[in-house]
Amino acid sequence: MLKTTIIGASGYTGAELAVMIHKHPQLTLSGLYVSANSVDAGKSIAQLHGKLSGVIDTPVQPLIDVKKAAQECDVVFLATAHEVSHDLAPVFLDQGCQVFDLSGAFRVKSDNFYQEFYGFAHQYEAWLDNSAYGLAEWNAEAIKQHQLIAVPGCYPTASQLAIKPLVEKGLLDLNQWPVINATSGVSGAGRKASMTNSFCEVSLQAYGVFNHRHQPEIATHLGCDVIFTPHLGNFKRGILATTTMKLAKGVTAEQIAQAFESAYQDKPAVRLTLGALPTIQNVEQTPFCDIGWKVQGEHIIVVSAIDNLLKGASSQAMQCLNIHYGFSELTALL
Repeated sequence: MLKTTIIGASGYTGAELAVMIHKHPQLTLSGLYVSANSVDAGKSIAQLHGKLSGVIDTPVQPLIDVKKAAQECDVVFLATAHEVSHDLAPVFLDQGCQVFDLSGAFRVKSDNFYQEFYGFAHQYEAWLDNSAYGLAEWNAEAIKQHQLIAVPGCYPTASQLAIKPLVEKGLLDLNQWPVINATSGVSGAGRKASMTNSFCEVSLQAYGVFNHRHQPEIATHLGCDVIFTPHLGNFKRGILATTTMKLAKGVTAEQIAQAFESAYQDKPAVRLTLGALPTIQNVEQTPFCDIGWKVQGEHIIVVSAIDNLLKGASSQAMQCLNIHYGFSELTALL
C-alpha cells in the first residue's frame, strides 16, 4: 500500500482526492494538511465537506514540519497555490516522494514565464527540466518515468484534448490560430469566495482577455499559437470549451474522424460523442472528457466538456498516479 498525503486538503480538489484515495485498493491515506495559519486546521475533513461524513473523518493538520510530513508518505498530491507548490515540491522530492502537483508551478519551461504570469521567479529549473506534464492521454511514457508530475490546468486539459489530435496529424492551417472560447463554473476559483467569483455575483462574463496564464500553457504544449478566452459562468462545476479552427487544404471529414478515433480509441477517460456535441451535464461528477465536432467547408468547430474539479484537476492527477504505478487508469475514479 502506498502511503498517500494531500497538502491543501480543505479545498474542493483536496476533498475529491481524499475520496479517491479512500476508494483506491493500492493507497492508504497518510495525512491531510493545510497551511499552518489556515482557519481549517484542526477540523476534520468531514466537518469541512459534509459529503465525507461517515466516510473520512480524518483531521486536517497544519503543515508545520514539511520534512517530517514528507518522511511519512510515499506519494503526495499538492493541491496548493502555485508559489506554495514551488516551495514544497522540492522538499518532498528530496525525501524520495512521488509528487503530483496540481498547481502551475512546474508546467511550463520558458524564460520569464513564471515572473510574467505567476508573479514569482522560479528557483528550481532543474526540476522544471525533469518533470512530466501530466496530460494523461498524451504523455503516458513520461508520466511513468518521472518523480514529479505537473498536472495540467482545467482549461488547458479541455482545450488540448480537443485540438491535439488535429495538430499531431497536420490537419490544420495554423496560419489561422485556433480560437478557444471556454466557460467554467465558479468552483474553479476555489472554496474562498470573493465578489468576483461569488455565485450570487457572477454574470456570464469573459476575463483574462489576451493575458490569461493558461494561454501560454496551452500554446507551449500544443506547439502552436492559440487565442484563448475564458469565461466565468454562474454554475458550480464543469468546463465547456468551443474551439474554432481552419482546416488544411483538402482535409476531409473522414480524416478528422480517423484522427480523433486513433488518438483516443484506447484512452478510457475520453469519450467521442459521435453525431452530437458534448454538454457539461454529461460529464459532471465523472472523470471523462467528452469531445464532439462539426465540419463545414474549410472550418471545424470542436466542443469538449469536462468536470473542472475532476478531469480538470483531481481525477487527472489520480489517473496520472495510476499510469505511473501501472494500475488500471480509471482505478478509484468510477
